Amino acid sequence: MAKIQLNGKKITIKSKASIYQLLKKFKLNNKKVAIEHNGAIVPKSNYKKKYLKNNDKVEVVHFIGGG
Repeated sequence: MAKIQLNGKKITIKSKASIYQLLKKFKLNNKKVAIEHNGAIVPKSNYKKKYLKNNDKVEVVHFIGGG
């Protein structure tokens, strides 16, 4: 298990979980979010390739339409 910080909250996830798996676990649509991993924006094409480890910091930003 790995302990990470997700949007300021400490959570525990499976070791070697990808960003894609994290989004799936929390039922987040990967087409409507932007991910920052340890201070760097992660391109959507890397969500399945970027693996999380202990003490990582992840910020998930949701896009919301409005007028």
